[in-house]
Order: sequence, then structure tokens, then C-alpha cells
Amino acid sequence: MNKLRFCMFTTFYPPYSFGGDAVGIQRMSRALVKQGHSVTVILDVDAFNVLSPNPAPPLPEPTDGIEVIPLRSAFSKLSILLTQQTGRPVIQGRKIKKLLDKGNYDIIIYNNTSLVGGPGLLAYGDAIKLYMAHEHWLICPSHVLWRHGKERCTGRQCLRCVLHYRRPPQLWRYTGLLERMQKNVDAFIAMSNFSRGKHKEFGFSREMEVVNYFLPDVDQEQMSSDQGSPHDRPYFLFVGRLEKIKGLDDVIPVFEQYKDADLLIAGDGEYTDVLKEIARENPRVIFLGRVKLERLDRYYQHAIALIVPSVCFETFGIILIESFRQGTPVLARRIGPFPEIVSRSQGGILFDGPEDLLTAMQKIQTDKVFRDELAKNGLEGFVNNWSESAIIPKFLNVVKKAAERTHRLDVLKKLEGINQ
Repeated sequence: MNKLRFCMFTTFYPPYSFGGDAVGIQRMSRALVKQGHSVTVILDVDAFNVLSPNPAPPLPEPTDGIEVIPLRSAFSKLSILLTQQTGRPVIQGRKIKKLLDKGNYDIIIYNNTSLVGGPGLLAYGDAIKLYMAHEHWLICPSHVLWRHGKERCTGRQCLRCVLHYRRPPQLWRYTGLLERMQKNVDAFIAMSNFSRGKHKEFGFSREMEVVNYFLPDVDQEQMSSDQGSPHDRPYFLFVGRLEKIKGLDDVIPVFEQYKDADLLIAGDGEYTDVLKEIARENPRVIFLGRVKLERLDRYYQHAIALIVPSVCFETFGIILIESFRQGTPVLARRIGPFPEIVSRSQGGILFDGPEDLLTAMQKIQTDKVFRDELAKNGLEGFVNNWSESAIIPKFLNVVKKAAERTHRLDVLKKLEGINQ
């Protein structure tokens, strides 16, 4: 297999990022480099500068073999406003075209393109083009199908909803621009079967492949080294941004009844103060703040289980496979992609509400044989379904099928030897 030249477009990319989708893009980029391919990431730093309360950090020196090209403008707010309103890279379009012409890429991958160029970006370049739907942006102006900031979206009320979020309505969504630009893309990728179904339910007409998120293969040396528990009592763990959609509102009160273990909450966000007020009189609910990844592994390893109570329609559930990778089972709300992840792995328990959760917590803490079986299943499920070794061949097979449809013999030649 010869080297392919990949170009990744994304609005956010570490360290100019907020959520897990940007980390997923970085993981994919690093995995492709590890396979011997060339990867260039083009991101929009203006979006981070405008949306972040903190100044943008300097771009670190590359150590992973990835070329990172940040787009900047002297008029940051104007640049992203024009993109958001017109659906095109108005200020950065000329530079993007030059970068693509110079790069001579084999594959262009569009990730979160909302502010790096909108749907108009899909017309740029003449490589094989893939779109990875890390969010529900293709069908939802707010990206998350969380209607009016208070409920799961079961039907379109987009204008009222974006006004609730205090965002300018995107009139291009009513002009057919997105549908026209989609014709430039050779393959669309959803992150789960659930997300593919949601896209179809909300009118997205193109077929979608499913390629899940992944994590690096299990580090056996790390798994065998035990530094001891980071907490002096048994505990359940929550990991994620502290937002209303993450569903902790009805989890914290469960720990008023359940006194045999603590709840450790790793993460921060706009909803922190509300959650701390809910937990104000319960010393068994402990807020850790943001925890670095290397420390987070230890919290995963020693947790009774990870609790995943999200109430919104997520595209995947990366924290479930993070937990499986560390040999820890999960308790996940029966919603979105979580049932398919738990079903495929047999590494956890699904719950519908607080009573179900309480029962599951009691079962998994008191029945060691049962918990150990879930942990074993979760780890095996991770290795077989969501490890780097399992996912990268599936992703490259999507590339191969797109190359076959578009008669790109040069790309097919470079892909010779890819496992089906």
C-alpha cells in the first residue's frame, strides 16, 4: 500500500477545540499517519477565538507527523458570521482553494464544517470526498437535536429553536444549498446506526456508511500496572461536559438514597453551578473538575461502573468505549446510540430512570461475578469493535468503495492490500 494524501477540514481541532469530536478527528489523523499516510488538517481558529472565553493557546510544535494549518482573519467575528449566514467560506475561500491546489490531495474529509466553510466548502477541491457526521449539523441548525434547549427534537421547529439559542437563523438552509452541495460528496459517514437513522428520519436523502469512533489499541503494560484507587471509597464515575443535556439532574438525587458508594464527576461546563446546588447537601457527590486524560484512566480503572445518563440524541458515546477499554462496565440511559453499544458489547446495563439506575447500581456493586463478567465483555467488545485496529480497516474500506464508484484508479492502486 502506497501513501495516500489526506486533507481534514474541521472547525475545531486540539488545542483549538471544546468537545470530543475534535479529539476523535485528531485520533483518526494520527492513526492514518501511523499507517504511513500523509495528513493535513485545516481548521478555523477564528471560530475558537470568538467562542472561547479564554485566549487561543499557541499552536504546539508538531510531534505526530500531522501538518496543521490554522485559518485566521483580521476580522474574526465577521469571518465566522459570514460563513454562518451564507453557508460559504466568504473570507477564507480563496486561501482554501490555494491550499487544496497546492496539496494535491487524494482524499478530502469534511468533519465539523459549520464555521470553516459551511456547505459551500463541499464544492472545493477535486479529490475523493468523504463527510463524517460527528454532529447532527446536516439536519439541525443547533447541531444536537435538543429543541428549545429543553427537550429532544421529535419534529422540526427550527426557526423558534435557533432564536432560543440566540443564533442568527441560517436562511441558506431554506434555499436548497445544502442539498446541492451534497452532490459533491462521494460518501457520507455516520458515527452509529442510531445517528444514521436520525439523519434519515429528518430528511437526509443520501445513504450513509457507519464507522464508529475508536480509541488506540489496549496498552497491556498500562492495564497490568495498578497504582491503586484515586479515591478512598467505592465510587461510580461520570465523565463529560457539565451541560443539561448530559442528564445528571436525576442522577445526583439517587445518591441521597444510595450510601454505599460515592459519585465522582469529572468535567466542567456551563451547568456546573446548577449541579453543585443540587448536590449541595450530599458529601458523597464529588466534583473533580476537568481531569487530564492520563489521570482519567486511573479513575476509570477503579470505578464500580461508569454512569452515562445523557438525555439527548448523541451521535455516538465515546466515553462508553473509554470505560470498556479500561475494563470497567457502564450503566447507560436507554437512549440514542447507547443501546447498540451496550448490546454489541454486553458490557453494561441500560436504565430508563432513577429507579432503574438505583437497581442497577445495587446489582453491579454487590454481585462481583456479574460485574466481572460485564467488565470482561466490555473489554473484549472494545478490542473487537472499537479499537484502532478494528476501525481503521473499515474506514479505509469506505475510501476504497468511494474510489471504485468514482473510478479513481490511482487511489485504488495505493489502497491495494486493504482487508475487506
